[in-house]
Amino acid sequence: METVMAPSGRWRGAARAGVAVFRGIPYARAERFRAPEPVAVFEGVYDATRRYAIAPQLPGRLECVIGRAGSLAQSEDCLALTVTMPAGAEPGSCPVLVWLHGGAYLAGSGQWNLYDADRLVCETGVVVVSVSYRLGVLGYLRAPGISAGNLGLCDQIAALRWVREHIAEFGGDPQRVTVAGQSAGAHSVVALLGIEPARRLFAQAIVQSAPFGIGFQSHRQAERVGKMFLAELGADPLTAPVAELLAAQGRTARRMAGPAALNSAPPFLPVADAGPLPGEHTWRQAVRDTAADLPVVLGCTAEEARAFYDNTHPVFGRVRRLPLAGVRLTSAAQRLITRKAFEDGMFRFADELADAGAAVYCYRVGQLHPANPYGACHCIDLPLLFADGDTWHAAPMLLPLTAADVDALGVRTRRYWGEFARTGQIADTDWTPHRPGSRFVRQLP
Repeated sequence: METVMAPSGRWRGAARAGVAVFRGIPYARAERFRAPEPVAVFEGVYDATRRYAIAPQLPGRLECVIGRAGSLAQSEDCLALTVTMPAGAEPGSCPVLVWLHGGAYLAGSGQWNLYDADRLVCETGVVVVSVSYRLGVLGYLRAPGISAGNLGLCDQIAALRWVREHIAEFGGDPQRVTVAGQSAGAHSVVALLGIEPARRLFAQAIVQSAPFGIGFQSHRQAERVGKMFLAELGADPLTAPVAELLAAQGRTARRMAGPAALNSAPPFLPVADAGPLPGEHTWRQAVRDTAADLPVVLGCTAEEARAFYDNTHPVFGRVRRLPLAGVRLTSAAQRLITRKAFEDGMFRFADELADAGAAVYCYRVGQLHPANPYGACHCIDLPLLFADGDTWHAAPMLLPLTAADVDALGVRTRRYWGEFARTGQIADTDWTPHRPGSRFVRQLP
């Protein structure tokens, strides 16, 4: 056992194989559709060896690609984080990586076993903080008089404040914080770059597969989705059971996706000019104003769309089975969607950051095994960071690779991420910083 005394209490975690893990640490509390509030100081010793409840959610749409995380209870009381630190680290001595999970703002959790960071911490010496935040209607509904929206973003900022105030006791240096995320988590990182109170809480950023093509919602878009959800719910959202909220959320998501399920954009996501997120012009100017001292790693996978538009998709699956031209047509459509939804926006953002003085390193993740039908799909980067033993053994996107194969493939990526968290640079001379207009990327793994 490992015990840490921090401002909010005394935490007892589990020590194993060179790391100490503290799970289920509450960083805030929140009533339904209300902003997060700091937690009271915990009296006694808090047992931080168990995973916390996760945000209420329906099964994620990519479970058939990435596999299913270990089962955990769901609760609106879900604002918790896990800290994984090198065993015996001196207070304030290690760089910190704060991880924001993906899941289309509808699914996922920092408590998932898929994000266990033991190997990443052992190999790099960083402190990893995995954050859970509110999802779906409970985190991003915008409906006047009910919810202003962006509560999930507020949760993330509250978690960053917790890190600033507490991480030194867990071995982390609060002045060397990298905020990192994938998919919706990466989209959140992009939003945080232009939120001034949040920007003060981290020094650098890693953006993995951010869906730049969807941007932020306008008030009009968000309120249209909110009205659709309230009509589907047909009850008071302040008092309705969570199960009814999720059922109405699911019906809303299906309506937004359209009859052919061609619209894969999340129905609930950050809203511009609401809560902590400024309007588009102010946000963009804030990003530029703070870019001069900002190191950023920015990238995507080579075939992002294959996770969404594969053989199981109601339209693309049928097209793919057409003789002669089916595979060629679906592959071309997937390449176009990958470029429009992810890659083009990534390069535009890289250009903008570099032009404002940021040190930007761009990458692209290729396929891990030529026999896998998902190729270099969305989420293929995650096991390169977090696979440990058989954690990701059920992921269809990894077959026929063994756990040892995946571990070996991820060694260089973990080294790069750890080096960046420690120094804000990539020392590899073959990975040069981005220049505006360039399309050079470092190929991973």
